[in-house]
Amino acid sequence: MAQILKFPAPASKFGYKRVRKRARAAENPDQLHLFPQAAAQILDFAPESSRFEQALMLDERGDPKAAELYAKAISEQDCVADAYCNLGIIESQKGNTAKAFDCFTTSLKYDPRHSEAHYNLGNLYFDVNDLRLAQVHYEMAGEVDPSFANVYFNLALVQAIRNDLGAAVSALTRYQELVPADEARNADELLHNLRKSLAASGNSRFGAT
Repeated sequence: MAQILKFPAPASKFGYKRVRKRARAAENPDQLHLFPQAAAQILDFAPESSRFEQALMLDERGDPKAAELYAKAISEQDCVADAYCNLGIIESQKGNTAKAFDCFTTSLKYDPRHSEAHYNLGNLYFDVNDLRLAQVHYEMAGEVDPSFANVYFNLALVQAIRNDLGAAVSALTRYQELVPADEARNADELLHNLRKSLAASGNSRFGAT
């Protein structure tokens, strides 16, 4: 009998990832801002900022006008793949799954090696329980950007659910190698459960022979 793998509470997948690199190439997108700007601040766009940069600035503040500016960026051929990717996240947050799929896949039409679009599309397939395609896009995101840590965590979850425990252990180990030690510890329980289940499945096969 196959062992049922129990996921610890913190083992929910990482969410969607917005493209930020075009607007803030020198800034770490995962860095915490200790002194954030007030939400009611009036935005003055820099004269040289592109339409995509303007949309991104609004998007990061939760302004619903961001979607309109992403659409304008697309019409102006400004960072088209990035704009479609971020627009897909907005659509997914609204519950517009079909539109989100369309945005992410269109992003990949413009840039087949767009790591965030592959990753976000993997998340969307995960959400609709199409684990095979979720795994495909997580793997492609990892191939394009091998340093994209969250990809490996989500990939490990999919592989574990699909009972590919050895691959899940490898993916989760890779995740721990890429993140700071305090974040890596959050995956310790899941990794322990995976290894335990892998060992149990191996023993059950030997016992059946």
